[in-house]
Amino acid sequence: MSGRTIGIIIIGCLLVSAGSLWAGGRADEKAKDHLLRIYLPREVAIESNVPSLGQIGIIRGEESLVAKASKIVLGRISVPGQQVTIDRVVVLSRLASNGIPASRVKLTGAEKIRVRQKGQIIRGGEFVDLARSFFDRNPPAGSICQLEMIRGSKDLILEGARKDIKLLPRLVRSAVPNQARVQIAVIAGGKEIGRREVSFRFKYNSHRVVTLVEVPAGAVISPENVKVEKTVSNYPEPANWAVPYGFVAKRRLLANTVIRSNMVGPVKPPIVVKRNQNVVIRIDAGGLVVTAMGRSVEEGRAGEYIRVRNVDSQRIILAKVNEDGTVEPVF
Repeated sequence: MSGRTIGIIIIGCLLVSAGSLWAGGRADEKAKDHLLRIYLPREVAIESNVPSLGQIGIIRGEESLVAKASKIVLGRISVPGQQVTIDRVVVLSRLASNGIPASRVKLTGAEKIRVRQKGQIIRGGEFVDLARSFFDRNPPAGSICQLEMIRGSKDLILEGARKDIKLLPRLVRSAVPNQARVQIAVIAGGKEIGRREVSFRFKYNSHRVVTLVEVPAGAVISPENVKVEKTVSNYPEPANWAVPYGFVAKRRLLANTVIRSNMVGPVKPPIVVKRNQNVVIRIDAGGLVVTAMGRSVEEGRAGEYIRVRNVDSQRIILAKVNEDGTVEPVF
């Protein structure tokens, strides 16, 4: 066989081989065109609260197949800010239930996708800071010196991204005298779209009286046995508050005892009429003075009312004790 013949045979074989490769390549490309190729990211934020495959993934393939797959719903976001997780099993299951079997699908990317709805979060701390600054600009009247937060605010999640949001605080009076609430309205587009409240307890500048030494019952309160300290209280100091100098201890008070109002009292006047003492019952009737003798049933101080027995009639009457020791019947 001549060399020319051999060359022709080799060229023919090469052409046949190339044709086979080309045909095989076209077959592979044709097979690929029938596959639905879907890329899944790790995390995605969407506008809607109903995620679809077209919103969360990148889909390539036959146009009609892509359009069909893109509309497949993969769940629902029930509340703003909620995050749902969708895995490949869910994706393939939803595709199969819509007539696209797994054999026609090629998934790439993440194994699971975290999906959330686009929105805006106003943190609870922002509401608290705004409420405090509101009080700084509008200080309450009186001797309030501190604010103690007793109830803060939760985060507020708004659907969608908004740029025209305004926060408007206002004071809300509380039924409790030493508390107040700041209500903050969230305004967007001229409408209220949310609201939060922050509650505070007021602290007041105050004073207290503390014993320096042990004070026995009946002893008079004076600068020698007590001291006055500045303090902070949960309640405002009474307008008529004064150091109880001149009052007497109702019971024994140990050193470093904070004196309460029920621990001391005014000095009682001396007893004018003693029990079983003879007294003059005196009646002044517009210039006409009538007197009688009586005997006291109980002791009494000036201004107090005691029972007195009339010596002549033995009748017991109620009488007011006068400073001079006489008694005046009460009719």
